[in-house]
Amino acid sequence: MPSSPPPAPPDALRATAVGLLNLTGLGLGYLLVRRWIPLAACLAATAVLLLVALPADADGVPGSALVVYAVFLLLAAVHGAFVGLRTRLVWPGQQPVALVLGVVLLAVPVGGALWYDSAHKEAVERALLERLDAADKRVDAAGQKDFATAKSAYQDALAVYRDLAVHHSGSRAAGQVPDRMKTYYTTVAAAYGHKDYCTAVEPLKYLRTVPNSMPRDQLGTLTHWPDDRLATSLYQCGAGGLADGEGDWVPQFGELLDTFPDSGQAAKVVPAVDAAEKKAAKAVSGKDPCGAVKQLDALNTQIMQLSNGTGAESGSLAKVAGRADRSGDAGEYTCGVKQYEDGDYAQAQETMQQFISDSPHDKNRDRARKISIGAEVAQTLPAAGKKLPTMASGGGISVTVRNDSPDEITVLYTGPVTGSFTLGACGSCEAYSFASSLLPGWEPCSDSGKNYPQRTISLPPGTTYFVHKPKNDSTASPGSDTAKLSYGYIYTECAYTTQALGSSY
Repeated sequence: MPSSPPPAPPDALRATAVGLLNLTGLGLGYLLVRRWIPLAACLAATAVLLLVALPADADGVPGSALVVYAVFLLLAAVHGAFVGLRTRLVWPGQQPVALVLGVVLLAVPVGGALWYDSAHKEAVERALLERLDAADKRVDAAGQKDFATAKSAYQDALAVYRDLAVHHSGSRAAGQVPDRMKTYYTTVAAAYGHKDYCTAVEPLKYLRTVPNSMPRDQLGTLTHWPDDRLATSLYQCGAGGLADGEGDWVPQFGELLDTFPDSGQAAKVVPAVDAAEKKAAKAVSGKDPCGAVKQLDALNTQIMQLSNGTGAESGSLAKVAGRADRSGDAGEYTCGVKQYEDGDYAQAQETMQQFISDSPHDKNRDRARKISIGAEVAQTLPAAGKKLPTMASGGGISVTVRNDSPDEITVLYTGPVTGSFTLGACGSCEAYSFASSLLPGWEPCSDSGKNYPQRTISLPPGTTYFVHKPKNDSTASPGSDTAKLSYGYIYTECAYTTQALGSSY
């Protein structure tokens, strides 16, 4: 018997029904005309598509697969219509019924496509929510680290939030971004919440850049959230360094005045600096006057740096800097006295010389000269430093100092009276050999034929310490003498130079 019925008269309605039934993707048109191989091809093609498409995920079906499948269905429909044009249907017997059946069964692929589209959208939503959750975890983990280490993680999370908000604006994940940004801001600025103001500065500065990349409608009030907190952190960090007297507070105050000049925090800068200067100036009278002077000098430099970089506050800051400079100069005297009393004579001399240079009109300038002289003497004769030099002068005992040296010398003395003077070089004098100074009867300043430069001073009774030091480029070491003066005597001091093995004394 034949495998198929004999050809039927052409019927367009039947051909249309077969073509529509093949568009279902199940090859039903081929089934009704008994074309088993094309039927199997349709089922295989649909099975492959289902294997590729299911389960539905966020990536969806590759576009190339859909194009190939659509072309295949069209070819099957056209081929089926061509076959059905002259082939009788196995069932149903009436072509109109087959046509209606084809139209109805088209709901299968259409419904499947709609279902798949819904499933795909849900898969996309789940994937976006997973991305959101991963970004949240990244922010949470970054919050356990210091900002410098965690900054890249914060930036990565922000990129995810931005992508969700901009490129997936209608998604459920995007709808949660505004709330996530609140957590993001508080996590990045956690140091501020802990009142660790210096640490909080950099994170808050970073947060001020977030609106440059994040849509402002996603931020709302967060757009300006860091501003007041950054101003507070800059002030508190600067004020802490200012109070310690060790930190570099100028950058913090400078940035505050430049970035938030009209803020309440900026208005506190000048009063804080002014209070620090007054505190340091008062400390000059305390236990550590030298430390206070050092702090005043540092304040003067730092305040001048700050005033050079600001606008409206520069004049007020310059006045405070000037006061710090004057207080530091005046405090040098107290510092020098403390150093002298502590036995640090070299430093006391240096400090007093600096004070004399810095404060030409200070009331203590003359006594500072006396203390400087006493400190220099005490470096050679430590016993001379037991008492602080006074402003006393004169006395009833004459002491004549002569110079039997080829060098110009400075004579320093301290005791009940302190002073100094210079004696010119003795033109006809030479340095004595060390050996000759040991001979019996040897005595300097005893040659009546020489005109020794000399000077007579009047001193009160008591112990006076003398130091003779050569001036100019002489390499001779200072000479010294301790004289116990009493009434009824005339005293003579002689300065001379001896040489031994290349050294002068």
